[in-house]
Amino acid sequence: MDLSRTPLPDGAAAAAELIAFFLPMHTATRLFARAVERVRGLNPTAHLCAFGLYAPLNEKFLRSAGVATIIGGEFEQPLVDLARRLARPNRQFAGRQETLVSLERQRFLPPDRDGLPPLEAYARLMVDGGPPRVVGYTEASRGCKHRCRHCPVVPVYGGRFRIVQPDVVLEDIRRQVAVGAEHITFGDPDFFNGPRHAIEIVEALHREWPGVTYDVTIKIEHLLDHADLLSVLKATGCLFVTSAVESLEDAVLAKLAKGHTYAEFCEALTLTRAVGLPLASTFIPFTPWTTLESYRSFLGQLLALDLVEQVAPIQLAIRLLIPEGSLLLEAAEIRELVGSFDARALCYPWRNADTSVDALQAAVQRHVHRAEHRGASRRETFRAVWELAGCGAVPERLINGTPRVALAAIPYLTEPWYC
Repeated sequence: MDLSRTPLPDGAAAAAELIAFFLPMHTATRLFARAVERVRGLNPTAHLCAFGLYAPLNEKFLRSAGVATIIGGEFEQPLVDLARRLARPNRQFAGRQETLVSLERQRFLPPDRDGLPPLEAYARLMVDGGPPRVVGYTEASRGCKHRCRHCPVVPVYGGRFRIVQPDVVLEDIRRQVAVGAEHITFGDPDFFNGPRHAIEIVEALHREWPGVTYDVTIKIEHLLDHADLLSVLKATGCLFVTSAVESLEDAVLAKLAKGHTYAEFCEALTLTRAVGLPLASTFIPFTPWTTLESYRSFLGQLLALDLVEQVAPIQLAIRLLIPEGSLLLEAAEIRELVGSFDARALCYPWRNADTSVDALQAAVQRHVHRAEHRGASRRETFRAVWELAGCGAVPERLINGTPRVALAAIPYLTEPWYC
């Protein structure tokens, strides 16, 4: 059951002996926090399990919520093993606490999506001003080679990644295309962790379904290291590449251990534009190191790079999230900055030294949400944020100018990528 789309199935919850919650991201963990009390009320004797990337990161919180088994990393085999142990007649294992993070290589099975809401219930793809396209989702790999300090993948995978066998990925896509998928989002933290593996899959995808498009997420440094593969992505139906740029300041990029500089981002932007592959950049513009002047500079740089139409408005408001287990907590300056862990928000709260920066972030976030609700254009929203930030006179190009790349030509998903 997907609790982001459907209500909790009371009957199934009351009857189950094992109830396992999948926590692949922060939002899912917040959904768990809202659902678990009701689940325990319906079925106080069920064995509760939490699995997925955010499960081991939130061990203390999950234990307080009554979760007995916590599984991270490559979770399928440990989850099957748990179910088998609980199925034994004596059920001696029931209720025993266990935390397991497995990075064992697995032979995967194609996901069984029967019973989930239809693909039409999820994000759609908008492209060329046409009707929304149905989107499917799959993963060609998990984990990541890199150790960005703010990333939740790193504490679990520790710089390692695991591939999903190509035949499994393609069968997963095949089943989704059969029920209407016209576009596939690859959810890999970095599609080019294994570039040969990735290219094998998208070439096979394009051979079998030449009309099906896709998008991927790739680090800036990998876009530069494998620049020769960008044309292959374009030729096989890739509509855009998402990259977590995070900041346009080299000092902040170094603190986050992102592995690229501002100049390298600009180079990657030039390379992707040269092959006609839009780069959907994501940012964390509000960090403990943000000042009013640096935020204004950030907006000015986006304008100068002609990125106003390519950056989802929510990216102008994102604030650094420090979850349990974050490598950022290894830095003394961060430990001194954060407050006690907030079990409701599932993160460590922090405040900017300049309270006006925090006030600006809240104002930008409120405005972006209102603008998205009423369907405002990206340029209109950016102009309003420019004025909120006190950047001075509104540039003519934000009023009457025409961007080099029109928004209608930039494909995007109707639910923005928040990381």
